[in-house]
Amino acid sequence: MRPVGVHNFSATDHNSMSLSRLLVRLCLWLLAHTFYRVAVCGAENLPMRGPALLISNHITFLDPFLIAARTRRSIRFLIPRRFYEAWGIHGLAKRMGAIPVSATDDPQAMAQALEAAQAGLRAGELVCLFAESSRMRIGDLPRFKSSLEGLRRGLTVPIIPAHLDREWGDIFSVEGGRFFLKWPRRIPYRVTVSFGAALPPSASTYQVRQALALLSAAAFSRRDRVQRPLPEVFLDCARRNWRRFAMADSSGRELKFGQVLVGALLFRRWLVKRCPGEKMVGVLLPPTVGTAIVNLGICLAGRVAVNLNYTAPEQAMDTAIERCGIKTIFTSEKLLERFGIARRPGMVGVEEVAQTFSKGDKLVWAALARLVPTACLRRWLIPSDVKLDSLATVVFSSGSTGAPKGVMLSHRNILSNVEGMQQAINVDRRDCLLGVLPFFHAFGFTVALWLPVISGFGVVYHTNPLEARTIGDLCRKYAVTILIATPTFVWEYIRRCEREDFASLRVAIVGAEKMRLELADAFWEKFHLDLFQGYGVTETSPVVSVETAGHFAQEHLGATHRGTIGRPIPGIAVRIVSPETFQTFGPGQQGVLLVKGSSVMTGYLDEPGKTRQVMWEDGWYITGDVAQLDDDGFITITDRLSRFSKIAGEMVSHVHVEEALHRALGSLEPRLVVTSVSDDQKGERFVVLHTELGMGVDELLKRLRDSGLPPLWMPRREHFFAVRSLPILGSGKLDLKLVKETAQRLTAGVAVEN
Repeated sequence: MRPVGVHNFSATDHNSMSLSRLLVRLCLWLLAHTFYRVAVCGAENLPMRGPALLISNHITFLDPFLIAARTRRSIRFLIPRRFYEAWGIHGLAKRMGAIPVSATDDPQAMAQALEAAQAGLRAGELVCLFAESSRMRIGDLPRFKSSLEGLRRGLTVPIIPAHLDREWGDIFSVEGGRFFLKWPRRIPYRVTVSFGAALPPSASTYQVRQALALLSAAAFSRRDRVQRPLPEVFLDCARRNWRRFAMADSSGRELKFGQVLVGALLFRRWLVKRCPGEKMVGVLLPPTVGTAIVNLGICLAGRVAVNLNYTAPEQAMDTAIERCGIKTIFTSEKLLERFGIARRPGMVGVEEVAQTFSKGDKLVWAALARLVPTACLRRWLIPSDVKLDSLATVVFSSGSTGAPKGVMLSHRNILSNVEGMQQAINVDRRDCLLGVLPFFHAFGFTVALWLPVISGFGVVYHTNPLEARTIGDLCRKYAVTILIATPTFVWEYIRRCEREDFASLRVAIVGAEKMRLELADAFWEKFHLDLFQGYGVTETSPVVSVETAGHFAQEHLGATHRGTIGRPIPGIAVRIVSPETFQTFGPGQQGVLLVKGSSVMTGYLDEPGKTRQVMWEDGWYITGDVAQLDDDGFITITDRLSRFSKIAGEMVSHVHVEEALHRALGSLEPRLVVTSVSDDQKGERFVVLHTELGMGVDELLKRLRDSGLPPLWMPRREHFFAVRSLPILGSGKLDLKLVKETAQRLTAGVAVEN
C-alpha cells in the first residue's frame, strides 16, 4: 500500500499534466479558429496508436502548432533552437514536448536531440521532422538526409509524409525577408494540412521528397475555395497598391497600379461595346505598358487574349488566327512596318483606341475604380461565367522542333504557376522585374505580365531584348531586382552592359535553352552575381523548376546545385521514366521527364489526339526532355528526346557534341549548332552549322580527337557548313526546325540564304 503523501503527489502530478495538455489544446484550438482556418486531408493516414515518423515541409514558425491543432494525438516536433527559445513561444513548445535542434549544434547536442526523438518513437509517440529546417525562408526542401538517417537508426517505424499549404505570405513567414513586420494579406488564413499514405521504414530521402512533392501538387489542385480567377486577383491587387509603381517601358511611360487598372477598364469597356460575342481577341504587340494594359482589359472583359507571334512566318500567324476564330487584333503601325506585316481586316491600332478615351471617361472610370467597393466591382465588371478552370489564354508553342500547337492555359494554370514562382524566388513588393520576353512566349505571359501585376511589384518593359545598352539603362534607372532572360540575350548583356547597370539585381535566371557553365562564370566575373537556370515548357504554364539561392544568403539555403535546373517549384511534382516502358526510375537514372500539377495545360486547341499523346495516366505531362534527378531532388536536363540521333545503333546527344566542340574552340559564346540528317549506312549523321570559328575545321577536329570524344560521335569535315548567323526564334531560343531544314538543304547541295 502506497503512502498517502506519495499518492497525493502522484495525483497532483497527473492533474498538473492533464491541465498542461488542456492548456496546450486550448491554445491550439484558438489558433486554428481565429487567425487561421485549418483543413485536413488524409487524416486517415495518421495511425491512431503506435509510433510513426512524420516528415513535413516547413514554411513558417507556426507550422508545428498548425499541424498539432488538427490532430487528435500529441506530436513531438524537432524545431529550430532559436525558435524554441523565443519569448512567447518557449512555454508552449516545452509543454508540447518539442525538441530543439540547430544546424550549429555541436555533435553532442545534435546526438542528444536525435536520442530524445528516438526515445519518443520507442515510447510509441508521433515525432515530426521538418524536411526544410533551414529553407522555410522560401518554402523549399534542403538536404535533410543526415537527420532522417539519424532518427530512424535502429528503429522500424512507418514514415508519414505531411504537407502544409497556403501559409506563404502570412505574418509568420519570412516572405520578402521580413518576419512578422508586415500586414496580413487576409484574416483568417485558410491553411490545408495533408497527410500522405505511409511509406515503408526503409524509404529513402529521395522517396520521401517525391511523396512530399506529390502532396504539394495535390494541395494546389484543392484551392478552389481560396483561389479566384485572374481578373479578380488583379482587381484586388490594384486596389491595395493604388499609389505604388506598377510598370514602365523604354518609351518613358510610367504608371501606378491605379492608373493601370483605369486603363484596363477603359479597354474593357471598348471591347465589350465594339466586339460583342468575340471569345478570343488577338494581340499583335511587343512587350510594353500598353500591351500589358490591353491584355488586362481583355481579361477583365472575360475574353481570352491570344498574343500572336510577330516574328513567325505569315502562314503560322494565319493558322493561329483561323484556329482561334479571331476577328479583332490589337496592333500598332510601328510594329507592322518594322516586321513587314501586311494589314488585314479586323486589325485595330491600339493608339487609335486610346484616342477615343476622353478626359471625362478617364475621370469617371478612375472614380469608379477607386471608390466603388471591390466586391461590387467584381460582381459588376467580371462575367459570372469566368471560373478558375475557364480558358485564360492560348499560347502557340515556339515550333522550335516542329509545327506550333495552340496550348490552352486556364486561370488555374497561370495562378498556380505564379504562386509557385512567388515562393521559389521570394518576391516582394519592393521588387522590380525586367520584362523583355514577348507575351506570345509563355514565360513572357506568365512571368513578365501576370507575376508582377498580381504580386504587387513593378515591371519595366522593353521591346527588343538584344538592345543591351537600353536594357542596362532601364535596369539602372528603375533599380531592377529580377532578371529573367535567355542565354542568347544574356551574352549580349555581358558584352555591352556595365557592372553598375545590374547593381540592384538580386535574382538572375535564364531559361528556354540549356545554360553553359561558361556563361554563368562570365556573368559572375562581370556583375558579381550568380546566374541561375530555370526550366519550363509552354504546356506547364510554363515554369517547372528554378535554381536560385532565393532572397537570403546561399549558405543557409542549399537551393542550388551547379549545372542543374534546380528543384520543382511548389505545386509541381516530377518523375523520370523509361521512354519505352514508362517504368519509374530512381535517382541518377536518365530517362524522360514527366510533370504533374495544377500548372499543366488543359490541352491543345482542337487537337485531342495530340493532347492524348503527351498526357500519361493520372495527369502526368510527358515533356519529351531527357533528364535525371539526384538524391536531393535537383533536376539535370540532358537534351530534348528529339535532339538525340541513333548512329550505328547508339543514341548520341547533340548537346554533348556541341559542348565538346565549344570546349575545343575555347569559345565562351555559342558559335555552332549540331543537328543530324539521315544516312544510308549509319542511320543518321551529324551536321554542324557554324559562324566564324577562329580556326580551321581540320584543327578543330584534331582538338576534338585529342579530347577523347568517341570516334562515333565525331562529325566529318565535309559536314561543317558556315552560315552568317545561327537561326534564333523571337523568344530567344534556337530555331531547331530551321536548323534541320538548313542542314538538309546544304547536304543536298542546295544553296541556303541566311
